[in-house]
Amino acid sequence: MQNTRYARTGMVCSVDHLASAAGIAMLDRGGSAADAAIATNAVLTVTAPHMCGMGGDLFALVHDGRVSALNASGRAGSGADAGRLRAEGRTRMPHLHDIRSVPVPGCVDGWIALHGRYGRLPPADVLAPAIRLAKDGFPASPLMLQGAKAAATRPGGGDFAGVTAEGDLVRRPGVGRALEAIAGSGRDGFYLGEFGQGLLEMGAGEYTAADFERVNADWVDPLRVRAFGHDVWSAPPNSQGYLLLLALGIADGLDLPSAPARSAWAHLLAEAARAAGHDRLAVLHEDAKDLLGEHEIARRRALVDPAARRKVRVPAADGDTTYLCAVDGDGMGVSLIQSNASGFGSMVFEPRTRINLHNRGIGFSLTPGHPAEYAPGRRPPHTLTPALITRPGGSLRTVVGTMGGDAQPQILLQVITRLLRYGEAPGTAISAPRWKLGGTTGFDTWDAPDEMAVEVEAGTAWGDGLAALGHPVVERPYGTGFGHAHLIDVRPDGVLAGAADPRSIIGAAIGR
Repeated sequence: MQNTRYARTGMVCSVDHLASAAGIAMLDRGGSAADAAIATNAVLTVTAPHMCGMGGDLFALVHDGRVSALNASGRAGSGADAGRLRAEGRTRMPHLHDIRSVPVPGCVDGWIALHGRYGRLPPADVLAPAIRLAKDGFPASPLMLQGAKAAATRPGGGDFAGVTAEGDLVRRPGVGRALEAIAGSGRDGFYLGEFGQGLLEMGAGEYTAADFERVNADWVDPLRVRAFGHDVWSAPPNSQGYLLLLALGIADGLDLPSAPARSAWAHLLAEAARAAGHDRLAVLHEDAKDLLGEHEIARRRALVDPAARRKVRVPAADGDTTYLCAVDGDGMGVSLIQSNASGFGSMVFEPRTRINLHNRGIGFSLTPGHPAEYAPGRRPPHTLTPALITRPGGSLRTVVGTMGGDAQPQILLQVITRLLRYGEAPGTAISAPRWKLGGTTGFDTWDAPDEMAVEVEAGTAWGDGLAALGHPVVERPYGTGFGHAHLIDVRPDGVLAGAADPRSIIGAAIGR
């Protein structure tokens, strides 16, 4: 069981204690929660390439009296051609080892935008801990080992050639140079510098120089739903954040049992998640609108049967990833999620810096005329789901999020319901066993929503009850594919209460 940590003037939670410590160091120097979040993320791009990196995308929510949303997801290159992929006989985007599933990465543009609006410290100071770890080395985490072995066999994966045991020293000098270029020259040092030139050349027509000049970070209007007496916020499409909010809106109107330990709790929330997400493949694209109307929430709530699993494949009416959060002494909160998509991403490396590249392009459709069809300049549908909770008067309550691919909204549905509906402490809500809807790659959950199993973590009493209600049930070991969730809760007296997910093994919630 993960203990709740408490602090008075600032807190950072992340999957890696080295990263959390870097964020706290920024707060100690007078930096903002945004400075802390960027420093934490920058360290993670060095130490956790199996989850995130500068070759990936970023979404964030910021509360500084009001809620703002940042979409720093990249766009397909100018050479994107769905017809060519269809001519090869493909019906889905390539998953690994193919540059065509690599939109221009948005992470660094996200840092620049976040720092430009909310940062207080010089960029060189914010990036200094990550630069030092990249150049001097860091100990390999237990979670890196399996992916590192495969990455080391790929062109450009030489940084991981010597990683055979946890604690082995890893140096990433090319990543360090890229960070130094950002610290000295901003986005141009990255997108128009060594990394951008290398990606342009290896793309062999997938990108043009103009693709790297275009900024991939936009401040957008966040989405909101009222649930359990609070306002819960997430990012709009192309993020799948609407699935979390839609499921919470559905769950808020259900007769939930008195305790999460009962199988009826898992059943009702799983059915709320299926009612919200069964048509995601059809409706999620960057221009999607009107997904959270009261009528739509009520219509989907009617699909939930308390006594049985329902068929949900009906027409809709008219990773890996890392999550981190930070709150500073002035009450600013940042909820930031950043990802490569699948583990080390595409398993393609930019050859000069050896930065591994994401494969977020797997979210594109190859169906002719689909609004998310793979095409130049388009953003793919995204699994990244940042979340933030405010009290009815607008004050910050919680910053929360998780890794987990398609399961991110399902994991957050459980954590937030435990926190708001049942009043559980952060450590209890974060470490409690979970369920998720089954998929194989982390991005195919909604291919067959009436056939998927409900996967439950060992330690729950839900399995037999779920099976009796008609759910196919699979039990998995604790921590196997059930995300790494972290949260910071701001209590009414101003005390910060946070928890990092024990499933991350080396995660840390650090306060000051």
